[in-house]
Amino acid sequence: MNHLKSLFNCGLVVLLFCFSLSLLHAEKVGILTPAAPAISASSYILQDYNTGKVLAESKADARLAPASLTKILSVYVIFNEIKNGHLKLDELVTISQNAWKTSGSKMFVNVNDQVKVEDLLKGVIIQSGNDASVALAEHVAGNEATFAELMNQHAARLGMINSHFNNADGLPNEGHYTTARDLAILTTALIKEFPQYYPWFSLKEFTYNKITQPNRNLLLYRDDTVDGVKTGHTDEAGFCLVASALRGNMRLISVVMGTESENARANANQTLLNYGFRFFESRRLYQGNTVIQESRIWKGESQTVELGLAEDLFVTIPRRNNNDLKAIVEADNLIVAPVKADAKLGKVTVKLGEEVLSTKDLIAIKAVNKGGIFRRLLDSLLMLFRKHNG
Repeated sequence: MNHLKSLFNCGLVVLLFCFSLSLLHAEKVGILTPAAPAISASSYILQDYNTGKVLAESKADARLAPASLTKILSVYVIFNEIKNGHLKLDELVTISQNAWKTSGSKMFVNVNDQVKVEDLLKGVIIQSGNDASVALAEHVAGNEATFAELMNQHAARLGMINSHFNNADGLPNEGHYTTARDLAILTTALIKEFPQYYPWFSLKEFTYNKITQPNRNLLLYRDDTVDGVKTGHTDEAGFCLVASALRGNMRLISVVMGTESENARANANQTLLNYGFRFFESRRLYQGNTVIQESRIWKGESQTVELGLAEDLFVTIPRRNNNDLKAIVEADNLIVAPVKADAKLGKVTVKLGEEVLSTKDLIAIKAVNKGGIFRRLLDSLLMLFRKHNG
């Protein structure tokens, strides 16, 4: 009996020892991030706005009919026209017969109405008005076909390599397609470049011509962290939704294409967003245009040059992996004046364990001019001595 008791105690000790080792191993390697939940859709993608890190995807490069998701690019083009001074928000647009008769969802403008650009934009963004989309396209480019050329030029510039657009409203058209990945690229650019207009995408209703229409994005009513972006639906495209949510300092963009219903597209996007926020975090390690370190500069009017990054450096990492995150700052070994502001003088590399998450150029925050002749002569001698001594 004592023999059996001793064996039992020994076995218990071994089990406890193995369990302790497993805990230590789990703590060392971190908790594995669960796979993304299955989504019933033709295509989808979930990515971090700040880093572009893809957190989940399926057939994200499949070329599909985008329906009214097309209007995200139409609006982006209009915003650029305003930015470049070619268009004003209070400018009046005369509604053509062609725009008025456009089928599908409507803002309900009338022929020969004169409508402000801002109202038409809200009619596109909130009410998904095809008539408003065509009216803006005609006003900017003369006709919708020429406007589509502008759309394709902007799409190419943004790197939307699997997209082609033939109209401004997204009505079915052969050769009119995009992808979930390209729409995520576009949405990122829109939010980043036009923060002053992006809040319009969170408006829940808009009234024009005494007709109030609700925003079709159901997530705006369900989740107060969701602030956009756009719905779409045709028989060919199914029910589609590009959504974006901001929780704390982390913004995620989800694109779901080809679901079976309005509710299904909302649920699919909500599932993706919840997964991303639950299991990942976005961290800003460095602020742009802020001094990270000062390095020796030779033959300059000062003896040091301030080094930093051109823009904020964010990384996206699985939660509970902070201890494995490290940043390596490497300035050039020999920096000689003159140095212009923004000159590349090294790099910053961020790693999670052995995985490289990001590499950014280290730049001069301020210019450093040549020093006087005495400084240049002295530094020449010091550099010679330094070289001679290795």
